[in-house]
Amino acid sequence: MTEKKRILSGMRPTGPLHLGNLLGALTNWVEMQTSYDCFFFIADWHALTSDYEKPDHIKGFIREMMIDWLSVGLSPEKSTLFVQSRVKEHAELYLLLAMITPVPWLERNPTYKDQIVQLSNKDLSTFGFLGYPVLQA
Repeated sequence: MTEKKRILSGMRPTGPLHLGNLLGALTNWVEMQTSYDCFFFIADWHALTSDYEKPDHIKGFIREMMIDWLSVGLSPEKSTLFVQSRVKEHAELYLLLAMITPVPWLERNPTYKDQIVQLSNKDLSTFGFLGYPVLQA
């Protein structure tokens, strides 16, 4: 018997969902949940790395995001849906990996460099933002 391949993907709750979320991710997620073992999460800790000045703003979008996911067809019977901050082991693993990850590796990360340019209007000189790739691991 062949095991299903796994998919893990998340979305940051930084605002209301828009057409790009629907067409870029959610439509694909709905289709994938029948063929793959899917884990979809609301990446609230990831959102804090760049929107750290508005934690209540992020918290307010978590429930709305889950409602939107359910309304487009994501099913808790077919996929595992969760909020990142509710899985405490994620924070523990992040801490352990952060202790052994060299800073130059993080600074060379293409995503880090792209985000610095895209979010140039924000002060991103924080450990949280630099450590974003470790949080993804």
